[in-house]
Amino acid sequence: MSLTLPALVPGADRANVIRGVAEASRTASRMVAKASAEVRRTALTAIADAIEGMRNEILAANANDVAAASKLSAAMIDRLRLDDARIASLARAVREIAAAEELVGRIDRTETRPNGLIVERVRIPLGVIAMIYEARPNVTVDAAALCLKAGNACILRGGREALESNRALLAAVQAGLVSAGLPREAVQLVPFVEREAIADLVALEDLIDLAIPRGGEGLIRYVAEHARVPVIKHYKGVCHIYVHSGDLHDAVEIVRNAKVSRPGVCNALETLLVDSSIAGAFIPRLVAALPEVELRGDDATRALGGPSVRAATEEDWFAEYLDLILAVRVVDGVEAAIRHIEHYGSSHTESILTTETLTAERFVREVDSSTVMVNASTRFADGGELGLGAEIGISTTRLHAYGPMGAEGLTTTKFVVRGNGQTRT
Repeated sequence: MSLTLPALVPGADRANVIRGVAEASRTASRMVAKASAEVRRTALTAIADAIEGMRNEILAANANDVAAASKLSAAMIDRLRLDDARIASLARAVREIAAAEELVGRIDRTETRPNGLIVERVRIPLGVIAMIYEARPNVTVDAAALCLKAGNACILRGGREALESNRALLAAVQAGLVSAGLPREAVQLVPFVEREAIADLVALEDLIDLAIPRGGEGLIRYVAEHARVPVIKHYKGVCHIYVHSGDLHDAVEIVRNAKVSRPGVCNALETLLVDSSIAGAFIPRLVAALPEVELRGDDATRALGGPSVRAATEEDWFAEYLDLILAVRVVDGVEAAIRHIEHYGSSHTESILTTETLTAERFVREVDSSTVMVNASTRFADGGELGLGAEIGISTTRLHAYGPMGAEGLTTTKFVVRGNGQTRT
């Protein structure tokens, strides 16, 4: 399958071009919303086929991006890089989204009023989604597939560092759309790399229904400050694990997985809280088990962990490192752990490791982050791992969607009222 890349538009009237892109998306969104579930399912399957058919071209484009990314951190390059396994995972995720239950038109609630009116809440698409992201070419595919599953169109604005990868993946997505009879404009890429193009896009309140920024805190704040459309934010992932009790070997393995498996992702562990009742036995084990991780601890942690543990500052407790750095604090009980999370957390993901059911239930009840876990790694805070097929992002904004957002988070409901001649007095 040949690869035809969507064009960039250098030197053009940026605001007018972006408005034209959004107008085409609005028109396409109506066609996608009206399409049958079978047509959208066919389009998604064709997209998965196209990604696999264009594998070599996509990998070549990604290799160019990675080669040009020498100034990025190792964690960011890991986010950027595609390989055969990740391409296969992208295609598999699209097929899982295609096979998931249909959302558009689903009746979520039916009630018969005393006057005989039947009131239904029916799920419908949001419309046009602006997806703004950095260094994650997989988001190009995940966002396109989830928006299509939910009956939406989407406009993608990826980062400069992943430009060639995103263009190659978009070519595959648009090939799948066209083969299923849907307009290629249902998924488009903003043809400008300047940050100001984001401001132009999120100002289009008459054409864009929702903006979802996914990336560094600076990007998300930029979107929020310039947007005239609703924004679902994910500022950062300051994820915590509180080690309360239980098998210390298992606890170390969970902590290691949460911190080391992929330190550059938002569900990686950033702060570890250790109960004072087990700190003396646990912290030396931790230091020995994480030689590649820079530990920054409070006084109690440093006293138990030895000279390799650096002193933590106040800023460390707020930090999303996205790197092999871990802040560690000893706390006196579950209440102190919860207070720490309330003050320093980012409403992303928190986990407690414990054998005490009542303590676990208190933690679950009182911690109000978007994902709360018991005896599991924070790395499970992911749409695919939680049964959503894929995710368009992790919302830390307490709106209609909170936590990992799948296709359902890209829909809303309308009221359908069925009567037989009723009038209101």
